[in-house]
Amino acid sequence: METVKCRSLPNNKSKIARTFQKVISLKTATRIASNNGIGMCMLTPHSKFDPDDSNAASKPQNAAYNHKKKDAKAKRRAVLEALLAKLFASITTIKAGYAELQMAQNPYCSDAIQASDQAVVDELKQLSELKRSFFKNELDLSPQVTMMLAEIQEQQGLMKTYEITIKKLEADAEVRGSDIGSLKKQLDEVIAFNKSLEKRLNASGPLSMFDNIQFSLLNPTHFVQFLHHAIRSTRSFVKLMVREMEAAHWDIEAAAKAIEPENTVFAKPSHRCFVFESFVCKTMLEGFNHPHEELQSEHYYFIEFKRLKSLNPKQFLTHNPDSSFARFTRAKYLQLVHAKMECSLFGNLNQRKLVSSGGFPDSAFFNAFVEMARRLWALNLLAFSFGEDVSIFQVAKNSRFSDVYMEAVTQDSRIRNYHRWH
Repeated sequence: METVKCRSLPNNKSKIARTFQKVISLKTATRIASNNGIGMCMLTPHSKFDPDDSNAASKPQNAAYNHKKKDAKAKRRAVLEALLAKLFASITTIKAGYAELQMAQNPYCSDAIQASDQAVVDELKQLSELKRSFFKNELDLSPQVTMMLAEIQEQQGLMKTYEITIKKLEADAEVRGSDIGSLKKQLDEVIAFNKSLEKRLNASGPLSMFDNIQFSLLNPTHFVQFLHHAIRSTRSFVKLMVREMEAAHWDIEAAAKAIEPENTVFAKPSHRCFVFESFVCKTMLEGFNHPHEELQSEHYYFIEFKRLKSLNPKQFLTHNPDSSFARFTRAKYLQLVHAKMECSLFGNLNQRKLVSSGGFPDSAFFNAFVEMARRLWALNLLAFSFGEDVSIFQVAKNSRFSDVYMEAVTQDSRIRNYHRWH
C-alpha cells in the first residue's frame, strides 16, 4: 500500500513540473521576441471599429462600379440606335426596290425586274441576319460607323425612289401629252367638219330655191326669204369672229360694252354676240339705200342678182378684181376689221395688206366674210330689182317690240315684251 502511494506522488509532481516548464518557456519566448524587436498585432473586438472608416473605403469602389454601369448602358443604347438606323435604312432600300420593280412592269423589262428583285432579296437576307444576331445577343456594331453607313444607305434609297418617281411622272406626262395631242387632233377634225357644214349651209346650195324666180313674178316675199339667208350668213361670220376673239383671250364682255357703252345688261352671256351682230350689220348695210354705181334698170339688177348668187364668190373675186362686188368687199373688210383687231386675232396684218393691195386672202375668216358680203350684196341687187325705193331703217332705243320688224332672242323675252307693251 505504501509502496504504491510513494510511486504515485512523484508522478503527480512530474506533471506539475512539466506544466510550469511550459509556462516558463512561453514567457521566455515572449521576452525574447520583444527583445528581438518583433511586435505582435493584437486585434480588437469588431464592436470597437469606426464605421466612418469602413464607408470611406467602400465609396471609391461604388463610384467605379456605377461609372462602368453607365458606360455599358450608354454603349448599349448607342448600339440599339445604330440598329434602328440600319433597320430604317434597309426598309427605305426595300421600298425603292419595290418601286423599281413596279416601274419595270410597264413597260415590261425582264432585266430590270430581275435586278430589282435580287436587290430586295439581298436586303431581306441582311435583315434576317441582323434579326438573328440581335436575338442571340451577338451584335458587333460600331455605333458611329453604322449610323453613318445607315444614313448613306437611306439617302441612296430616297434618291432612288425619287428618281423612279420622276421617271414615272415623266412617263405619265408623255402619255398625257400623247392623249392631249390626240384630243387636239380630234378637236381640229371636229372644227373642220363643223366649218365644212357651215360652209355647205352658207354655200349657194340653199340659194338654189331662187333659181326659178322670174323677173315678172318677183314680189316682196322673195326679198324676205333671201333676207333670212343673208342674216344666217351674217350670224355665221359673227360666231366665227367671236371664236377668234376668245382664242386670242379677248374680254368679250368688255368688247361688247365698248360697242354699246350704255348700261347694257345681258340675260345670258351668250347674248353678247348680238352686240357684235348688230355692229356687223350696221357696218355692212351702211349705204344700202344708195346704189354703189350709176343707176341701172331693174332687170339689170335682177340679172346680176341671179348671176352672183350662183357663183363661187372667191373665184368671182379672183377673176373680177375690179368689179363692184370686189370693191364693196375690200371696202367693207377694211372698215369692219380694224388693223388692231386683225393684229390681235392673227398676230400680223398680212390679210389687211393683201386686201389693200387688191388681193384676196385664202383664210377661213376671210372666206366667211366674203360669203356674208356676197349675200348682202345680192340682197342689195334684189332690192333694186323691184323698181321701187327700198330702204332700211334702224330701230331707236327703247322702242316697242314688234313681231313684224323685230326678232325676239328667246320665247320668254317675246312673252315679256308682249305683256309689257299690251
